[in-house]
Amino acid sequence: MTEQAPVTQATATKVAALPDAQTVTSVQHYTDRLFAFRVTRPQSLRFRSGEFVMIGLMGDNGKPLLRAYSIASPSWDEELEFYSIKVPDGPLTSKLQHIQPGDEIILRPKPVGTLVHDALLPGKRIYFFSTGTGFAPFASLLRDPQTYEDYDEVIITHTCREVAELTYGRDLIESIRNDELLQELIGEENLAKLRYYPTTTREESPKMGRITTLIENGELFADLGVPPLNPEHDRAMICGSLAFNIDVKALLEQAGLREGANSEPKEFVVEKAFVGDGI
Repeated sequence: MTEQAPVTQATATKVAALPDAQTVTSVQHYTDRLFAFRVTRPQSLRFRSGEFVMIGLMGDNGKPLLRAYSIASPSWDEELEFYSIKVPDGPLTSKLQHIQPGDEIILRPKPVGTLVHDALLPGKRIYFFSTGTGFAPFASLLRDPQTYEDYDEVIITHTCREVAELTYGRDLIESIRNDELLQELIGEENLAKLRYYPTTTREESPKMGRITTLIENGELFADLGVPPLNPEHDRAMICGSLAFNIDVKALLEQAGLREGANSEPKEFVVEKAFVGDGI
């Protein structure tokens, strides 16, 4: 179902031929629409879990073709991981989906973003609301010890059309719960705070429905055994399609939560630079 190719140290140290070049170390394809890849990390790059960078390839016109991609790996990782859609006619992903270990991509080492802990006021419970490849920044935050230090409960929702599209997130949650390094880094007692809530909208699965519907009708809270959204205790981050972001934001605001930013922390934040090819 999945395929992964390794890279040797010899290829990882290949001389860069592109501006801001980094070398691809592994590629894993999940469906005909989704894939993940890892690249070398610039020694000078420092970022907060949840931020994004500009990555890309050289275009046919000889100029860099760049898009914003959330970094899916945590800030302590020695490599950088990305999770991407494949768009047949997409200016970038039509090419990016064919990368192999040893190839190079362009990576501008200037991370930015709103999905960071600094943009939220202290709280007791945090929700990560995601659709599709919007799971990527939360893949970073879920492996960051600060997430579990800051909250008593960590809830990640992931909504996709088909079951196979949940594979990346499901595998990551399993690795967090079973990886000895993460257990030591985060602590087994902290990992017990993690709640995973996947749903599908087309293909039948154990839980179906748009997360917006499940928030509105109260199923989300009933299933998890938690009270409805409360601005006093609950915090949230949103990353998905533009329509999804708008709809979830409206529901959070109805519950009394306010949108925050790095300069003015509040109760929730939205990723405004979510990658969709052609942006």
